[in-house]
Amino acid sequence: MPTPSSHARPTAMSVWLVIAGVIGWWAAFSLTMEKFHALANPGEGASCDFSPLVQCSKNLDSWQGSVFGFPNPILGLTGWVAPIVVGMAILAGARFARWFWITFWAGIAFAFGFVIWLIGQSIFILGTLCPWCMVTWAVTIPTFYVVTIHLFRSGIVPVSAGVRKGAEKLMGWVPLLAVASYAIIAIIAQVRLDVLGALF
Repeated sequence: MPTPSSHARPTAMSVWLVIAGVIGWWAAFSLTMEKFHALANPGEGASCDFSPLVQCSKNLDSWQGSVFGFPNPILGLTGWVAPIVVGMAILAGARFARWFWITFWAGIAFAFGFVIWLIGQSIFILGTLCPWCMVTWAVTIPTFYVVTIHLFRSGIVPVSAGVRKGAEKLMGWVPLLAVASYAIIAIIAQVRLDVLGALF
């Protein structure tokens, strides 16, 4: 029976955490640089402003872009370091206590919830699709799925053997779950913003 201290090292998940962390960190870094550019050059558009629909400036300049009193990308610059460190540590052979995994999951869950809120704000309130924001969405969503399922399949969350087995099988469906999530967001954006009409 797998337990938090004896389950197999989740190599595939660890590799994904590193990849997602690097991509997410780069997106946050790019948005931070765009914010610095905007502050230094008032009135100039960002390099990721491609159209009134696809742009970064409106998102960065809105109150939603600085929910906690500072630009949201700063959260990404600090937060995305965690998956990189955790992924690399597991690949190096580290094993973590239950409290660590729960804390790590709580951070990922916060990021997921925040991203869902930002998606809603972007589509329904701001009426824009920020390219670097979408990159962040794209890695946050599957990362939440992967870490959540891992907690169940490994026994970190005390569940029955049947649930653990089901979670193990579900892990293989994460790519499909992610694609389905992207499709739902794309459909909502299309219905609300007529993305195809604006682009073509």
